[in-house]
Amino acid sequence: MSYRIGLVGKPSVGKSTFFNAATMNDVPEGAYPFTTIDPAVGEAYVRVDCAAPEFGETCTPSTGYCDDGTRFVPTKLVDVAGLIPGAHEGKGLGNQFLTDLNEADVLVHVVDFSGQTDMEGEPTEDHDPREDVDFLEDELDQWYLDILEKGIERYESQHMVEGDVEVELAEQMSAFRTSDEEIKQVILSLDLELDPDTWDADDRLALAREIRKRTKPMVVAANKMDTPEAQANWESITSDPDYDHLSFVPVSAHAEKALKQASEQGVVDYRPGDDDFDITGDVGDEQAAGLESIREFVGEFGGTGVQQALEAALFDELGVVPVFPGSANGLGTTDGRVLPDVFLLPEGATAEEFAFHVHSDVGDGFLHAKDCRVNRQISADHELDARDVVEIITTN
Repeated sequence: MSYRIGLVGKPSVGKSTFFNAATMNDVPEGAYPFTTIDPAVGEAYVRVDCAAPEFGETCTPSTGYCDDGTRFVPTKLVDVAGLIPGAHEGKGLGNQFLTDLNEADVLVHVVDFSGQTDMEGEPTEDHDPREDVDFLEDELDQWYLDILEKGIERYESQHMVEGDVEVELAEQMSAFRTSDEEIKQVILSLDLELDPDTWDADDRLALAREIRKRTKPMVVAANKMDTPEAQANWESITSDPDYDHLSFVPVSAHAEKALKQASEQGVVDYRPGDDDFDITGDVGDEQAAGLESIREFVGEFGGTGVQQALEAALFDELGVVPVFPGSANGLGTTDGRVLPDVFLLPEGATAEEFAFHVHSDVGDGFLHAKDCRVNRQISADHELDARDVVEIITTN
């Protein structure tokens, strides 16, 4: 559980419902601002095709679970509270909001695509969801710009030589886990000189925005897509070239929560992320009608979207790579468990870096690794692919 997905959105858009649906926690829900004040942290799951069947084995996970060949791998989901206009200036819960937000590796922005909540989270009609999407990006851009400006001031006050600006900016923005080389690449990608004296206000904002996009990737969860208003807005917004830089996922958090509750009660057989389910218990006419309405939605959109949004955040936006520790002589461990673990690694992770993820002692004693599918030795700097099964050979 090394990654944190930050769940963000203005009040009353269904963010807490999404969180509860994903984690089956019980945080307060309500159609009024600041239902959530302190950030709630829960365990959500992302799906990975289990490697055990390829070896004729059945896995025994130590964390998460496996359902008919699909591993549900735990990750942290943080319900971040306090997004209102002026959050970057400290308004509302702004300062705490930004602190909590910065601990997230990737963001899922929950937006009411039905247009039935205004900018303050109050009930309304015909609100344009574009304003919500723009609003969060603008808040984050201004936050990044404030920090960028401080770095520029430090650079100018120290009379540093041309070409060193990226070092000062990287140090100022180190909380965003960026480096001087990455900052330099961003500056040059915008056709800017490595001299802030040549940057005007638009250049600085563009630089802040591009650093934000690279260090806080985002998925938009288009919530309440089970309404005709949301579906009309979906067609309009997702075809708008102004939003080509964002990934949108159609979502009904309400439907996901209803299905999971029905599953817990033995009413339906439902696996999170699936596009269908079976009714297995006795239901009344009203509940049956509600379930059939949900069935129609998940069939049309390929699921409720909650699971898909989490996976788009980790796998598509961050490029996270799931890797199984194994053995070329069998997948079992000394205590008899089969493929008990799945590690979620950063994109481009090598075999040696994987060893350190398993345990620092394993990394310290690393000799080489083996690709268990083909029983072939791989080098320390070999980049791992999704669902690799790797044995680490170590002196420890």
